[in-house]
Amino acid sequence: MKGFIAFTLVSLAFITCLGYFFPWAWWLLVLVAPLVILGFVDITQKRHAIMRNYPIVGRLRYFMEDIRPKIYQYFVESDIDGSPINRVDRSTIYQRAKRELNSQPFGTQFNVYAEGYEWMAHSIQPRSFEKMNKDPRVLIGGSDCKQPYSASILNVSAMSYGSLSSNAVEALNGGARLGNFAHNTGEGGISGHHLNQGGDIIWQIGTGYFGCRTAEGNFDEQLFSEKCATPQIRMIELKISQGAKPGHGGILPASKNTPEIAAIRHVTPHTTVASPPYHTAFGSPRQMMQFISRMRQLSGGKPVGFKLCIGQKREFHAICKAMLETGCYPDFITVDGGEGGTGAAPPEFSNSVGMPLMDALAFVHDTLTGYNIRVKIKVIASGKILTGFHILRALALGADACNSARAMMMALGCIQALVCNTNRCPTGVATQDKWLMAGLVVDDKKHRVANYHQDTIESAIELAAAAGLETPHHVTRGHISRRVFMNQVKSFEEIYPSVTAGSLLTSEELAKINIDNWN
Repeated sequence: MKGFIAFTLVSLAFITCLGYFFPWAWWLLVLVAPLVILGFVDITQKRHAIMRNYPIVGRLRYFMEDIRPKIYQYFVESDIDGSPINRVDRSTIYQRAKRELNSQPFGTQFNVYAEGYEWMAHSIQPRSFEKMNKDPRVLIGGSDCKQPYSASILNVSAMSYGSLSSNAVEALNGGARLGNFAHNTGEGGISGHHLNQGGDIIWQIGTGYFGCRTAEGNFDEQLFSEKCATPQIRMIELKISQGAKPGHGGILPASKNTPEIAAIRHVTPHTTVASPPYHTAFGSPRQMMQFISRMRQLSGGKPVGFKLCIGQKREFHAICKAMLETGCYPDFITVDGGEGGTGAAPPEFSNSVGMPLMDALAFVHDTLTGYNIRVKIKVIASGKILTGFHILRALALGADACNSARAMMMALGCIQALVCNTNRCPTGVATQDKWLMAGLVVDDKKHRVANYHQDTIESAIELAAAAGLETPHHVTRGHISRRVFMNQVKSFEEIYPSVTAGSLLTSEELAKINIDNWN
């Protein structure tokens, strides 16, 4: 946008000066004027962020989108999961967000004989989609919760203001309000941008305790309690670790620590703020459960849970044992896959640390079942949840609901330019550059977020109906199959065998676990 304005001013000044000496130069306006008019049309339209931010030249992208199917529509990518998101899923997200034609010709776009290909078993006697519940919900809140929350089975995953622009945050929350689902704040704290649109909020609290911290960086009970009184805050999520960089703290550079960000996070502006890789409010599994119980009390009885990326299995067993011995149970556990993460992280952490979502989800569900405490806790899956099939797959492995970050960003208009960490996001999603942020129009994009959510939920319901199921929550591991080798197929039940409720309570290993430290 800045370049176009500069081009317009320089061009008009040049023609004016040249026309003063050479009258024929005024004819140059015939060439320049249409470009200027076209540019102003692009700047003032509200549907396409690329065209608003890059007038005229931005039209080339949409032209290439139009001819793209003719070029490679039927060339199949070798990796069915793609990197970072495969072409088919990416197109599905855009089509649903924009309410464009949501279908494809000539059958599947994947190599069905490639290792890793997955599919769902349908029924000869499917159910009628029209008779299905179009808004399946999950009630989150255990026996100690006074304000349980009825959550959608698909919500916005954690992304902080600062990582995302203010316009992006408002559009996500506006979409949550329109679609009746929840918006996770990320660990950067609650800003006015999270509240302006009125959507339901999941307040995530990380190791920096942003928004509820003392001057020394410790947890501040009074601040936490005061902010929890906000009606829009429906749940609180204690972040233990995340898929993008598990076991790694974060740093807010002084250059990004503006007075606004500092006020939101309760830190000193223009200083470098480091988030430690671990929590200072507790130092053992026992203390962690007691801290969660205390947070629930301070919040007025709202659902409190924790989010983690599974690392050492022994530590999760210790957490479960601490639940049994203290009688303190989280209302929910968010399982983040090692493939998760939308922003910047060290490559080794993104690529090589943390258990992938499907393995982690099956492990958490089976471990909770083995200790006979699964019925007390809801499980939320987070990590590349993009389509209705991904939702059903997560539910089959033990999830009650799902969170999505990437797909919600793409519904906003993210084109995966992969410059999230440079402050140069061309669509205004992951930047603090006011000129680029202006390309993202909240009133337009919030409807796209709501559209994507609604159509993806409906696709999950249609899949459940095709399988003859009354609700998506009735899907089992036996319904999903994966090609593990070219000539071998296994169901998820064979890959991730279910465990018997209470089977781990008599384990000799359980008696050896110490819940008074992490060792």
